[in-house]
Amino acid sequence: MFKRAIVRTPGESMLSGLTTAKLGLPNYEKALVQHAEYIKVLEECGLKVSILEKNEQYPDSTFVEDVALLTKECAIITKLGTPSRSGETVEIKNELSDYYTNIEKVREPGIVEAGDIMMVGSHFYIGISARTNESGAGQVIEYLEKYGMSGTLVKLDKMLHLKTGVAYLEQNNLVATGELLTKEEFQNFNILKIDDDESYAANCVWVNDRVLIPKGYPKARVTIASAGYSTIEVEVSEFRKLDGGLSCLSLRLF
Repeated sequence: MFKRAIVRTPGESMLSGLTTAKLGLPNYEKALVQHAEYIKVLEECGLKVSILEKNEQYPDSTFVEDVALLTKECAIITKLGTPSRSGETVEIKNELSDYYTNIEKVREPGIVEAGDIMMVGSHFYIGISARTNESGAGQVIEYLEKYGMSGTLVKLDKMLHLKTGVAYLEQNNLVATGELLTKEEFQNFNILKIDDDESYAANCVWVNDRVLIPKGYPKARVTIASAGYSTIEVEVSEFRKLDGGLSCLSLRLF
């Protein structure tokens, strides 16, 4: 069960954030409203939320998930795969020092973004993507093994991040879409298929027996609810324009 979350208020510089989505520029005022609602939902799920101030120097810094992997035993500060985001890790490390005595760090030539890492108990699946390479993933696995955990590499062909197309909902249930539906590494899970036309909804988040899903994907919501989960829809349309999803917007702590 999660106890806390760390989020960062988006800055107006998000308008120049990284994106491949081709959905137009975000509306900053709408993004602020959506971010506030996201925080409210996390609180409704029982989390105490720490809100970091916006950082205009880093347009993508509201996507705090990418900068650290949080486990029950340690935190691992990542090495982001895009140079424009490289400075985001400093403040997060300082924030995490309040909660972790064991903090590790990925170093060059490794690159890792934690959007490529999915936790399943004490095992972690790490996507090899344009943002995460084998050197970075290997360092993460070494740190995990140091603390009694383990990891598996999953090579991606199309997804930006691993968690763009897959989410673990506990109880052996795995939401998946696209290329991840047929990955050998996931065939022992009960796969909840998300259709291609609602693929964005595959980036959902299990939080203390409830599942947060993006608003506007009715088939995906029915699929997840039919597996026995209580769902909460959250509007994140402005973050989608920057390739961001629900999981990207918070670091969740045990």
